[in-house]
Amino acid sequence: MTLFIDIVALVALIAVIIWFCELFTNAIEWTGKKLGLNEGAVGSVLAAVGTALPETVVPLIALVGGWLAGHKAGGAVAEGAIVGAPFMLATLAMFVTGVAVIVYTRRGRRTAVIAVNSTVMGRDLTTFLVTFVAAIGVSFLPVIQLGPVTLKQLAALPFLAAYGFYVARTLADEGEMEGDLHPLTFDGNRSEPRGGIVALQVIVALLGIVVTAHFFVERLQHLAEIVQLNPLILSLLITPIATELPEKLNSVLWIGARKDTLALGNLTGAMVFQTCIPMAVGMALTPWVLSPSSLLAAGLTVLASGLMIIQLKVRGELTPTGLLAGGAFYLMFAAGLFTFRLW
Repeated sequence: MTLFIDIVALVALIAVIIWFCELFTNAIEWTGKKLGLNEGAVGSVLAAVGTALPETVVPLIALVGGWLAGHKAGGAVAEGAIVGAPFMLATLAMFVTGVAVIVYTRRGRRTAVIAVNSTVMGRDLTTFLVTFVAAIGVSFLPVIQLGPVTLKQLAALPFLAAYGFYVARTLADEGEMEGDLHPLTFDGNRSEPRGGIVALQVIVALLGIVVTAHFFVERLQHLAEIVQLNPLILSLLITPIATELPEKLNSVLWIGARKDTLALGNLTGAMVFQTCIPMAVGMALTPWVLSPSSLLAAGLTVLASGLMIIQLKVRGELTPTGLLAGGAFYLMFAAGLFTFRLW
């Protein structure tokens, strides 16, 4: 009976998360219009940071708390979570988005052509790949003391600067929002809702996503205990799926609305953010020595994002098949974990 209750609760929580994601996508589009931003800035900066923030806050708070307390307990776990976030986005999230394109195409709601802004996607993926490879490279640096800080801690600064430069470039692009805007949910009777109401809806949506996702993860962990699931499988393969749920669902909703730059930018922008900000904090507050499982995830992330860049450069577009390849890289990670016992 408990198992049945957990399953029903998970399905109900997913439905609630979807509703909050719809609130968020609706409000963030109106935010972009109010601020006069282009589709790249809305998808790759506003939406990406907004939906990446919930799962980013947890390891960062753990790191900062441990640092303030004068110890580095849990640092390895936090490092794994920090590296795992871009891995999940580059593999499983892209796979889910590719599946969404195929499903919506078969239902006649769109075509199989993924119409993205190649400038936005190219910048996102290139920035991500360069900064991500550099961040992984920093983990191999020796411990060298440079006055009050180490070389690794000093290396965090360029990543913060890189993100600032990336945001500035993205905001400076010219362009408009994709497609038509649906009326604001919280103020549906107005053709031009007030800025305060738009901001309120963004805040409510984000808080709803954070709280609901928290309960979802808790219920998932309880279900895993009932079926006696290996804690390793839960922490490395299943829980990350739940924590990345907002990005996946937001992108699926935008794919259905044929707003492809918003959908993909939501993921690629989050990948850049996850690399430049959380990884910089990891370098500053932990030894930043990555475990074998983290290095495996990092290598597959590089391959997955590199494949998308090649596809974009050669074909000038992203295809559903190319996005589906992300699922293969995720399966490779799972196979590698248990084949080489990387824990």
